[in-house]
Amino acid sequence: MLMRQPRANLQFAYQLPFGATLQDTGVQFSVFSRSATAMRLLLYNDVADREPAEIIDFDRDTDRWGDIWSLQVPAIDKGQLYHFQASGPWDPDNGHRFDASARLIDPYAQALAGEFQHSDDGIIRPPKCVVVDDDFDWDGDRHIRHDISESVIYEMHVKGFTNSRTAKVKAPGSYLGVIEKIPYLQSLGITAVELMPVNEFPIKDIHGNQMERSNYWGYDPMSFFSPHRGYAHDQTPGAQVREFKQMVKALHSAGIEVILDVVFNHTCEGNEQGPTLSFKGLENQVYYIHSQGKHYSNYSGCGNTLNGNHPVVREMIFHCLRHWVHNFHVDGFRFDLASILSRDRTGTLIPNPPMVELIAEDPMLADTKIIAEAWDAAGAYQVGSFGNHRWAEWNGRYRDDVRGFWRGDAGTLGALATRLSGSSDLYEHDGRPPFCSINLITSHDGFPMNDLVSYKEKHNEANGEQNCDGDNHNISDNYGAEGPTRKNSVNEVRNRQIKNMISTLLLSQGVPMLVSGDEVRRTQGGNNNAYCQDNETSWLDWGLVEKNSEMLRFVQSLIKFRRVQPTVRRKTYLTGQPVDGRKIPDVSWFAPDGALLDWGQDFLAMIAYVTAPARADDPEGLGRDLVMMFNSTGQERDFVMPEFGCGMRWNLFVDTSAETPNDVFPNVDGPVPQREHAIKMSQHSLKVFVSQTA
Repeated sequence: MLMRQPRANLQFAYQLPFGATLQDTGVQFSVFSRSATAMRLLLYNDVADREPAEIIDFDRDTDRWGDIWSLQVPAIDKGQLYHFQASGPWDPDNGHRFDASARLIDPYAQALAGEFQHSDDGIIRPPKCVVVDDDFDWDGDRHIRHDISESVIYEMHVKGFTNSRTAKVKAPGSYLGVIEKIPYLQSLGITAVELMPVNEFPIKDIHGNQMERSNYWGYDPMSFFSPHRGYAHDQTPGAQVREFKQMVKALHSAGIEVILDVVFNHTCEGNEQGPTLSFKGLENQVYYIHSQGKHYSNYSGCGNTLNGNHPVVREMIFHCLRHWVHNFHVDGFRFDLASILSRDRTGTLIPNPPMVELIAEDPMLADTKIIAEAWDAAGAYQVGSFGNHRWAEWNGRYRDDVRGFWRGDAGTLGALATRLSGSSDLYEHDGRPPFCSINLITSHDGFPMNDLVSYKEKHNEANGEQNCDGDNHNISDNYGAEGPTRKNSVNEVRNRQIKNMISTLLLSQGVPMLVSGDEVRRTQGGNNNAYCQDNETSWLDWGLVEKNSEMLRFVQSLIKFRRVQPTVRRKTYLTGQPVDGRKIPDVSWFAPDGALLDWGQDFLAMIAYVTAPARADDPEGLGRDLVMMFNSTGQERDFVMPEFGCGMRWNLFVDTSAETPNDVFPNVDGPVPQREHAIKMSQHSLKVFVSQTA
């Protein structure tokens, strides 16, 4: 430990930011606690040290500014390891849980180092906070600012993307490993990666032991401002900050945005039975929503609920979002269980919640994408009513309706048409455009696409919860055999159904989101809740890229088409009325016989005719008319090209019933249908024809 000047010589001119701030002469430490009676700073020399090398007391008279405890420590530098320690009342009935022996993680720590350490004295020793030098040569990097209406999002797990030996990278399971696979992401054609949680979460339990069930997904935050140390290739304290920035910079150079999945709804401290690691020991009654004093409200399903609409917590969340945007150059956020942000300090859902509005209006976030998972674990379901036009939403209705239609469920045709058209029933009523709908069929939570067509039931036995975890409502099917099979007839239908759903996803109005590995039929063996499967169950098997190259080609072709084709990514809703001087409607719906569809009948087959967008939305005139034919029945059907389409020249683009390479024509130069003949539509199939000119 370096020798320092006596603290009595130090003077303060103004309050400094929260956390640990590097200065020319040392480091400023600032932390909020309204009810603490004393505050201490614990300094460590090494990440393996169980005890601090020095303990510095905050002076209540000179080091406290309102509810902020702040002091400067001279002659220390970046890499310094530390904890806070606070004394105060133990009064759970009134929300106080101070423990003078607890080592506390700084809520504003920019990096953590090490693991929980084994303890023989009952004291929990959490990972240590690291003083970070935030200097980094961005070399002119800025946010990419893709228009969200043009986005194709790829949800992925940093570790799982490259941790398999089949990835053949130098830095598996890390931020640097992602960089090595950027050429693959570019070849796929996506515009943004949506990373599952990368802020700090526990790797081991509070006793320093391996967890009974590993926290693979990372939805258990321990430090909101810190990149996860477990995804750093270099395990030097603080190296994860540099490596995360290197990853963002490299992705931006490739034209790919970075969206973070953030969890501002709970923390890993759990309920009243859980440990005191940070927030509980600094100001428990402020950071969490309580019921009856000592009990934690559990709207997250994880034991506690962050008090997001308390001014202090609200400020912390804003500082955190700005930190990731300004210091890490991230391009947007997906808010996990975002409906919790609509709850007041008592947990009541409120209209026009200030937190939701402030995120949408914050000037530092103006260039970012903000996406809500618009529900929570306590019954709130706000899909279609979350925030204003700045907020996009994971559209759970889209997922369920598209799955239901392609499974052949009765009464789903109208729902499919609505989802294909941008879900105006959910968003148009309050002026929100189609790109407020993040369309998804699969996500990390549930079956991947391969398993959606291979299993009728979940198979989560490996999770150790007697298969009681995970959703029972999967809207899935196995088409004749549960799990892998050698039956060609079953495998043919499964392959076709994957193509049907991916085609629907990438040709729908709104913003499509793919899950990593769906493009090559990644499987989880029927596990629909792989939160604890930090193994081959969850990791991407890169051998599938070659094995299922025909599926990869199919997805690449559809993404390429979407990115150049404004007809399928409009900024306004389809109306069924003529636009831009054309006599035909912008969308028409037909029965298989070519007659206008009678919505009073229960069909499982239809034709959609979508015309090119208005010139204002397509100034370069790239738009083409589309005819999409859907047959989700188990029988072959004859389809008749609608009368509107008969006077135009069409080329086949997609035929999900055909073998590769005739399942998709990347240059839209497939066969021209014969007008005098009906178009044969195989069971469970989709065809798309594209006009040669608009």
